[in-house]
Amino acid sequence: MKKIFFLAFLIISAFTLQNAQAQSFPQMDASPMDLVMARPDKNSPPLARVIYSRPQKKGRDIFGDLVPYGEVWRTGANEATELTIYTPLKFGKTILNPGTYTLYTIPNEDNWTVIINSDTNVWGAYSYKKEKDIARMVVPVKDAAAPIESLSMIFRPENNGTTLLIGWDNEYVEIPFKKA
Repeated sequence: MKKIFFLAFLIISAFTLQNAQAQSFPQMDASPMDLVMARPDKNSPPLARVIYSRPQKKGRDIFGDLVPYGEVWRTGANEATELTIYTPLKFGKTILNPGTYTLYTIPNEDNWTVIINSDTNVWGAYSYKKEKDIARMVVPVKDAAAPIESLSMIFRPENNGTTLLIGWDNEYVEIPFKKA
């Protein structure tokens, strides 16, 4: 009887180990996805969230080359950048209601046009539809203190809202959002 249980245990173990070894997971994406949250402080509910993919510089010329000037950009890699608003926020003169949007940009040498668009779950900027724009804002380009290897985003808390900083290569922009 002990031999039968032992033999059954060995057979079950062999199948379990074989199944565990058969799993294969993909390698890390070349432009990994990241997420940033805007919170006034760690105990407060969020104001906004951005989900984006982080391409790398890898010695390339970025703005004006890899990311052409004057063209709509997904503001990252892979899927277009997703912006979720949790509380009404003012973007320029437009009030953004809670919901999920796509954040596109049009980089230029001296400024970027930031676009909030209602068409969500899109890959890249290939299917960008201007008629789905909710708001646009032009922000100046600033020089980064040091080169930024990976596209990076962070929210900076403000007294009456938050500012989204987007930086890559040798430059960054600041995009203000005010509580409505």
